[in-house]
Amino acid sequence: MITLSEFIIDRQADFPYASGDLSRLLHDIGIASKIVNQQVNKAGLGDILGAQGTTNVQGEDQQKLDVYADEVFINSFLRGGEVCGIGSEENDNYVAFDRPLSKKGKYVVLFDPLDGSSNIDVNVSIGTIFSIFRRTSSIGDTANINDFLQKGEEQVAAGYVIYGSSTMLVYTTGHGVNGFTLEPAIGEFCLSHPSMKIPEDGQVYSINEGHLNSTSKGVQAYVDYCKGSEKKTNRPYSARYIGSFVADFHRNLIKGGIYVYPATKSAPEGKLRLLYECSPLAYIVEQAGGVASDGKQRIMEIDPTELHQRVPLFIGSKNMVAKALEMIEKQDEIHAKKKS
Repeated sequence: MITLSEFIIDRQADFPYASGDLSRLLHDIGIASKIVNQQVNKAGLGDILGAQGTTNVQGEDQQKLDVYADEVFINSFLRGGEVCGIGSEENDNYVAFDRPLSKKGKYVVLFDPLDGSSNIDVNVSIGTIFSIFRRTSSIGDTANINDFLQKGEEQVAAGYVIYGSSTMLVYTTGHGVNGFTLEPAIGEFCLSHPSMKIPEDGQVYSINEGHLNSTSKGVQAYVDYCKGSEKKTNRPYSARYIGSFVADFHRNLIKGGIYVYPATKSAPEGKLRLLYECSPLAYIVEQAGGVASDGKQRIMEIDPTELHQRVPLFIGSKNMVAKALEMIEKQDEIHAKKKS
């Protein structure tokens, strides 16, 4: 078996500029995720389930495990010294580390410490999403907002951890996508899914259909298409929606499919956050041969303007996303003609 640590060291030559810092940072993420995994696995046995009694900047109720996971990852980045600051779903603003060692850090990390946390109490798969950028400010200075507001194209690494029937860490540094499964007997992530590729087509669509009537005509037309409104041998597709972004994405990455979280009347900018949800998984899916778009623009090309910016998302198998975007564009043209 090849462990995560061994794999990272073997790939260090891919980043001659990094001087080992990126490798150590990825190692720190692996350690932090194992600590979080321990708490997730025994969540029903201790006082770690339920709401914290506070809300985050999005107005969402924070779960106790949300706060715990956030603290674990922040402390790991602070101790490691490779990171000068972080941006997290659970913090209103970015956090610039003020330790002298941290100010010399070359990287910033944006992350969702516990994606799908509303599912914790019912024992459904949840996850951690992370995105790593090289800082734009001078080394030795205090990190600033510009270090975090970078396009997805500027990411040096991105990944996620899924805490499910087994615990997996999946990441990319721009040289393909590799997945590692936690072997409980030895407490190590071991390479289990080398060179992951998403199928160009799939049989699964993932969308919260409870909000379908408040989406655009294009999205509604695509869902009808998935259900077999145009009779083809490969449809209807299967609807699969877990409600944990990481879990839905992970399934589609392995088996093929499309995940859609569009703009709605109540959330015209979409719901998912660009910097620590959409961009990192867009990086992964593109490295695996898939596509990620907001319906009009490639996710990786969006220039962020704020830390918690939201965007619509269409992500998954290349041909499925292309069909969704084609139908949205067609409906937009019909709508424009009617208005004129």
